[in-house]
Amino acid sequence: MKLPILAGHLVAVFLTTATPLAMAAPSESSGPQGFLIWAQPKEVSEIHFEDSDGAPLTLAEFEGKLILLNIWATWCGPCREEMPTLDALQAELVSDNFEVVALSIDRKGIEIVNEFYQEIGIEHLAPYIDKTGMASADLGAIGIPTTLLLDRQGKEIGRLVGEAEWNTQDMINFLTEMIATR
Repeated sequence: MKLPILAGHLVAVFLTTATPLAMAAPSESSGPQGFLIWAQPKEVSEIHFEDSDGAPLTLAEFEGKLILLNIWATWCGPCREEMPTLDALQAELVSDNFEVVALSIDRKGIEIVNEFYQEIGIEHLAPYIDKTGMASADLGAIGIPTTLLLDRQGKEIGRLVGEAEWNTQDMINFLTEMIATR
């Protein structure tokens, strides 16, 4: 009888300790579609993932760019819906100063991500994978899709939890301003 109660307490403890960013105080401002912008940049846990060739990566590989880090999976309906808009956003804002990093947490590996990209016509996003799923936990993502906006030093300056239409003019204008000022 005590096991279910204990398990519930463990989940509550995990959620309150593993998601500090998600539970942080509201931001100083917000962007389109509920994108929260933090008053001060926040440190981000070091995460490990792979590119399509299996080469190990960390977020440090992207230092110097503003990064839109989208945590997603092929089995997530809302993720599947927003991926074409992320691809269009990457095509629109492609530069040395910005990159969309679409990080899949599919346990089946990069092959399923590549199949999905081919199936729906993703052309501008590089496929990245974290088969362990630890990146989402380490980043305090309480669900997917979750998208973090990282400054050029790799600190989180904002996040959006849930699906978004990334290629709207409001979002493009918002991110263009972030690229210019952050």
